[in-house]
Amino acid sequence: MRLNGSEMVMHALKNEGVKVVFGYPGGAALNLYDEIYKQNFFEHILTRHEQAAVHAADGYARASGKVGVAIVTSGPGFTNTITGIATAYMDSIPLVIISGQVPTSLIGTDAFQEIDAVGISRPCTKHNYLVKSIEELPRILKEAFYIARSGRPGPVHIDLPKDISATIGEFDYPNEIKLQTYKPTYKGNLRQIKKAAEAIKSAKKPLLYLGGGAIASESAETIKELCETTQIPAIETLMARGILSHNHPNLLGMVGMHGSYVANMAMSEADLLIALGARFDDRVTGKLSEFAKYAQIIHIDIDPSSISKIVNANYPIVGDIKSVLEELLPLLREGYNPKTTLSWREQLERYRKLHPLSYQDSITPLKPQWVLEKLGEMLGDSALISTDVGQHQMWTAQFYPFSKPRQFITSGGLGTMGFGLPAAMGAKKAFPDKISINISGDGSILMNIQELMTCSVYKIPVVNIVLNNNYLGMVRQWQTFFYENRYSETNLEQQPDFVKLVESFGGYGKVCYTKDDFTNALQEAIASNKPSFLDVRIDRMENVLPMVPTGGALFNMMLEYKE
Repeated sequence: MRLNGSEMVMHALKNEGVKVVFGYPGGAALNLYDEIYKQNFFEHILTRHEQAAVHAADGYARASGKVGVAIVTSGPGFTNTITGIATAYMDSIPLVIISGQVPTSLIGTDAFQEIDAVGISRPCTKHNYLVKSIEELPRILKEAFYIARSGRPGPVHIDLPKDISATIGEFDYPNEIKLQTYKPTYKGNLRQIKKAAEAIKSAKKPLLYLGGGAIASESAETIKELCETTQIPAIETLMARGILSHNHPNLLGMVGMHGSYVANMAMSEADLLIALGARFDDRVTGKLSEFAKYAQIIHIDIDPSSISKIVNANYPIVGDIKSVLEELLPLLREGYNPKTTLSWREQLERYRKLHPLSYQDSITPLKPQWVLEKLGEMLGDSALISTDVGQHQMWTAQFYPFSKPRQFITSGGLGTMGFGLPAAMGAKKAFPDKISINISGDGSILMNIQELMTCSVYKIPVVNIVLNNNYLGMVRQWQTFFYENRYSETNLEQQPDFVKLVESFGGYGKVCYTKDDFTNALQEAIASNKPSFLDVRIDRMENVLPMVPTGGALFNMMLEYKE
């Protein structure tokens, strides 16, 4: 089949089962967009900013587990995507980003809207390509999707010069890809798995440490089976929320800087840590010299470069988590006695009761923790929950009752403000029958507020719940705790009328001062079937606690703030 380069892209997307593409046209991408106009097998969503296009593709990928796709033009069109690409890279999210580029004859001449897109994207992509000929385009398209979704997932970038997008060539799309230099290991080493099983059997204080890789590997059910077979307590990172149900008896909650007291104490006192798809980042480890210093470590991850990168693993196992656990479970069913950890579990239960997650409720102003609890009570598993980054993100992780993987969509590694609204938009396109909620702050929401127009045009009824404290809340909290109340450039008392703003985009808006305001407004927002904005006025000085100060040990948590 002979096609031009742009037609090849369309046929590749069809072959890969792509149903939704997010993007923004421009000169170098005009040939691509002309073919988008002619095709009818995927929906294109025109976002109002290229960063939002990638965040929306990211939200789609996180919710669905499929590869998200974004198409943009050259120059600023591409540079605007970098924050979105880096966000996906840090959290191992499978994306394919296709950017237009100036014609090959102009590359290197500082042509209009020329930028070294491959050079810029190299540090924040799993792989990237500059297409140099029409003959290599079919292979590159196939490789891009394969690399994005296989092994440790991640974003792949294809830079397509305008002349190649118009050149005609033979479209021979490969059925499968075999790369000499890229062969992910899915099956774990059986000898290492047997050693890990023996270590688990002899441990007195074992702990499951669940990371985002456990969601990427679709291993939640296998992890539940492991938990119930062994009765080993479990902790989740921010990226792993929902692997175990919020009310699972073995779950101790989230670990790390704003983790629960019991989770952080468990990490500090365990004698064996079983890390599943976690990368031991600084927000989890705290002070490295004090981190899990009594524990031997079993580290299971599909990415060999993650193992022993930060904390040395005594039992390194490279492989797909689900595959490895399916080998491990039968070994644990023989000769493992859950009673050997009974005193450990009783000790953790005492820690749980000693300092549970709590807050001082009030009638007005509203407490953000109450808002999240009420939201969970009203929506539970029926909603997809996206967030921006800041205090509201941590309160959501702490207080929303997550019960399923891929329900919580948030920027973990990069911590990207402005992520929530476009990500919620993408999640809603992945699951049109689910309610899509974006929890944001009055700082974050303004970073991609223009996507309310996208939601309105395409009838994507994202409900934005903005916990409004007229501050850059998390930065203000640090200034309160560590900078003697010097609130340098964090006061956001001058804000737009958010209700008028969302109404100008064709949506529904409401200011919520009381509990009844919030409950009624949420019901009205969902019933409106429009993009919605609940401006929820919360206690300005409420803090996220517990908190481990930067560089502190996990067991040295601030449980309350005293001036």
